Amino acid sequence: MESSPDEITCRRCSDIRPRLEKPPFRNERGQRIQDTICRICWGEWLKHQTALINHYGLDPREAKSRDFLYQQIDDVLLGDGEGEQVDTSREGTVAW
Repeated sequence: MESSPDEITCRRCSDIRPRLEKPPFRNERGQRIQDTICRICWGEWLKHQTALINHYGLDPREAKSRDFLYQQIDDVLLGDGEGEQVDTSREGTVAW
């Protein structure tokens, strides 16, 4: 089954689903996400990202926090699917 221009075969879930309307970042990573990750999996990622931010007390304005989150995007969405598991016992205690 071939996808339409508004759909992609998602590398994360392997289903043909709607693509993101625009890249989530203005760089190569954002374009790769738009080209390979469906809207549903991107929405799931955003929930996971929020959990990481909240549980580890990350400040996305800080470079180290952003680097950590970008690495998680590369691992979870664009890599093998294995990323940082949220350890709620360490909530707010990770020092960056």
